[in-house]
Amino acid sequence: MTMDTLFATAAHIGAQLKARGETVAVAESAAGGLISAALLSVPGASAFYLGGAVVYTPRARHRLLGLRREDVRGFMSATEPFALLMAQTIRKQHSVTWGIGETGAAGPNGNPYGHAAGHDVVAVSGPVQVARTIATGSSDRQANMVAFAVAALDLLAEQLDREEGK
Repeated sequence: MTMDTLFATAAHIGAQLKARGETVAVAESAAGGLISAALLSVPGASAFYLGGAVVYTPRARHRLLGLRREDVRGFMSATEPFALLMAQTIRKQHSVTWGIGETGAAGPNGNPYGHAAGHDVVAVSGPVQVARTIATGSSDRQANMVAFAVAALDLLAEQLDREEGK
């Protein structure tokens, strides 16, 4: 995965969202803002990108997403249900068509929850709800961050393409 791939995917998504009059917001963790940065690199991004948050800590989860301990009880970080919760929450907060959630362990070490470096979960909330777990098998932090951002945008692109095919 490269930054060129990331930006190309974002350009494709941006064109689709603009053409459809749809919007997106992002709650990301291990990708560190790269999902939002890629979407914002598209000229005219303000037509479809309404906001985002890098939700890297429990405190950020509370402050930026408004999720309290009670809201996340029974959820474990870097799992499909948790990534979907992030996507659903950011979607609701920003009143957008699509919410993206991303959570994982970029490396070089795993996270405190037992997930290895390179483990990530991406989710999309919109007309459909879908999550995907990925594992790069790498401890390269920067490469993983790009791979996680690409995976998140690929998942959204798949849903947009599926919706167009209906």
